[in-house]
Amino acid sequence: MVNVVIEVSRYLMILLMAVYTYLGFHFFRCHEDWQRDRIGTWQNAAMFLLHFVAYVILYLKSEDERMVLFYIAQVIFFLAYIGLFRLIYPRVSQVLVNHVCMLLTVGFVIMARLSFDKAVRQFIIVAVSSLVTWAVPFLINRFWQLADFAWVYGGVGLALLAVVWMIGNNSYGAQLSLSFGGFSCQPSEFVKLTYVFFVAAAFYRSTDFKTVAAVTAMAVAHVLVLVLSKDLGSALIFFVTYVAMLFVATSNWFYLGSGIAAGCAASYLAYQMFAHVRTRVAAWLDPWSDIDNRGYQITQSLFAIGTGGWFGMGLYQGMPYKIPVVEKDFIFAAVSEELGGCFAVCVVLICLGCFLQFMLIASDMQALFYKLIAFGLGMEYAVQVFLTVGGVTKFIPSTGVTLPFISYGGSSILSSFLLFGVIQGLYILKKKDEEEE
Repeated sequence: MVNVVIEVSRYLMILLMAVYTYLGFHFFRCHEDWQRDRIGTWQNAAMFLLHFVAYVILYLKSEDERMVLFYIAQVIFFLAYIGLFRLIYPRVSQVLVNHVCMLLTVGFVIMARLSFDKAVRQFIIVAVSSLVTWAVPFLINRFWQLADFAWVYGGVGLALLAVVWMIGNNSYGAQLSLSFGGFSCQPSEFVKLTYVFFVAAAFYRSTDFKTVAAVTAMAVAHVLVLVLSKDLGSALIFFVTYVAMLFVATSNWFYLGSGIAAGCAASYLAYQMFAHVRTRVAAWLDPWSDIDNRGYQITQSLFAIGTGGWFGMGLYQGMPYKIPVVEKDFIFAAVSEELGGCFAVCVVLICLGCFLQFMLIASDMQALFYKLIAFGLGMEYAVQVFLTVGGVTKFIPSTGVTLPFISYGGSSILSSFLLFGVIQGLYILKKKDEEEE
């Protein structure tokens, strides 16, 4: 009987995910608030039903009564998060709130299937992070002097990266984190925010050649320190984001072309300089020739995705634990194997929906400072999702970055909440201006 329930549930979960995703894009076609509220309500209904079905399966397969308590705690959190956001910030972007909750739902479900203890820790991190970042939209709307501290943002961010480079903990060949009393933190996740604020504030003041040269030098310093720390995934995110922000701020095609050329040259140098980069490229080009060593992770990922097919194996029916570090860099493979390719595509489309909302907010902002912040944060988010999904599917070499709100990790969760909090603040500011006009 349990196997029959699992078989039916995987199709139901895919259907609910597809409905939710469709409503997320239909949201952009609606211009009236009552229409958007109705769509948001239907999205919430689809999400809570999917969440319920998933935890029924998790409970039936694990026979662990803790799953029931864990499920109830999540429901209470989601209801509080959605309700309080609408109460405290009436002008909030409802589609972004819903997308955050859906991505967290996927993360909780797949994490509880992989490791219940890690899922509980992830839930605690999410709850604390949401509380810590609750005031971010308020601060964005109240502090008009944020554009006055460009070089403070740049200096603080560069200093944090330098500290990691000098005394950071080594993880899989790269220096990524700092440890404090049993807790570890990955500063590059937070420097992504100060980095965007630095570039936006600097170009808000001026876009003449002297300013561009100075800002480029600081941006290059950020990237170089990340390269020296061998955190090449973050270095690539920083580089692409800067080139895109530079082009949006100046509309200069020469800068764009020069940036692309510099990126190609830097990629070649990184390949020549770092052995682990050559290893990852070799694993990307032909993982099957060394399937038991350097190609093991990516081949297991491809086996998982291929085994799951379009409709998945069902929760607890696959073997995602065979993929090394599956709960972090390769969690998309676990989602694909057990929940199916259709479900995984919907996850990517939800991320795309977040990016589109970021770009719409950027295009609607009048002040260049706010426009560049929304655009820069949107680029960082999109590049990170692309690197994660691309690495898991062998579209590009693996870079070791996480999937926002789904992958396991405290720094990633907190920085993602901060990023979305800033974007919500800009959206609220835009809506307030529209109402005043």
